[in-house]
Amino acid sequence: MAKALFGHVGGADPRIVAEIRRLQQRVRDLEAEVVRLQADNDALAAATHGDNGLIVPAQEREPALT
Repeated sequence: MAKALFGHVGGADPRIVAEIRRLQQRVRDLEAEVVRLQADNDALAAATHGDNGLIVPAQEREPALT
């Protein structure tokens, strides 16, 4: 009866172990991508806030067609 309550005694299913490892690696890959994208975003934000003339304030914009 105790075996029925705790499941089979054979140990972890190798397919489940492989799936867990695959998912853990996927999580690590996605976390690394998030860090990379945040760094890219920070660099782009710093470039737009710098005084490099790339962003023209709305008051200084000229109409494209007059």
